[in-house]
Amino acid sequence: MQYINHTEFKLKNTAVSLGKFDGLHRGHRKLFEAVQKEQKNGLTGVVFSFLLPPGTFLENKKVNLIYTEEEKKDLLEHMGMDVLVSYPFDKAALSMEPEDFIRDILIEKLDAKVIVVGSDFRFGHNRRGDVRLLEELSLKYGYQLQVFEKVTMEGAIVSSTRIRSELSRGNMELAARFLGDPYSITGEVVHGRKLGRTIGMPTINMALPKEKLLPPNGVYASITEIDGKEYQGVTNIGVKPTVGAEEQRLAETYIFDYRGDLYGRVLRVSLYAYERPEKKFASVEELKQQMERDKEFGKGYFLKAANVE
Repeated sequence: MQYINHTEFKLKNTAVSLGKFDGLHRGHRKLFEAVQKEQKNGLTGVVFSFLLPPGTFLENKKVNLIYTEEEKKDLLEHMGMDVLVSYPFDKAALSMEPEDFIRDILIEKLDAKVIVVGSDFRFGHNRRGDVRLLEELSLKYGYQLQVFEKVTMEGAIVSSTRIRSELSRGNMELAARFLGDPYSITGEVVHGRKLGRTIGMPTINMALPKEKLLPPNGVYASITEIDGKEYQGVTNIGVKPTVGAEEQRLAETYIFDYRGDLYGRVLRVSLYAYERPEKKFASVEELKQQMERDKEFGKGYFLKAANVE
């Protein structure tokens, strides 16, 4: 998949989905599915969003990302998208008039033949552009517009705001239903204190980006993808208080039935279900006993899930 995060580019014959696309949830996937249909007709499938600078504040709130830029690239590539455009959200973009956005970016840079949006999509200076304007200008600029209504599930609109709320409470299974897949974290495997080896339960440690939205500190049933294969396990999100608290939150995963050197690898770990909060134990022996119980929780969770299927 081609990744573009600058303003100097030119594509040809594209079907473009427009949106914030933070969570890549079920609502977003309706747009991507429409683009995939156009890919079969020979158009290049493009996901277009704005790239916000680190620490950006919108509506007086810091942006915490369900999926970071790197994670978004990986997930969209797996979905079969051809191009991800993360357009720099600078002063020029902020002040761009709606029709200028259509003409200069959607037509001149993207050569959009099909534009796919949600019904509440807004764009341009002071958010003056909307679906009505896109429809009005479609004949003038020669594109087809496809508009999709919000997706609802369990009596609620599927939104990144709702997903953030569920993740913040550790409701991983409900968040997964809204997302379309289990929430995941991606990061490089780094060296830890190697305590797990000494107690017969070796773990991998992953540093987590500061802008990443994380669920509560604690232990989760998880699956780690390694070389295209999925391995069950349990993951602790937190600072590991028993063995000397870390300054930054880490993801520490015990992978069942895997032995191998993963240092330096970039892996994706999906969190399926919350078991318990992180806690400080009085001794390493107590920690080991709890890790055995965590292991049984993880194995039991996935066994039950397999039987349900």
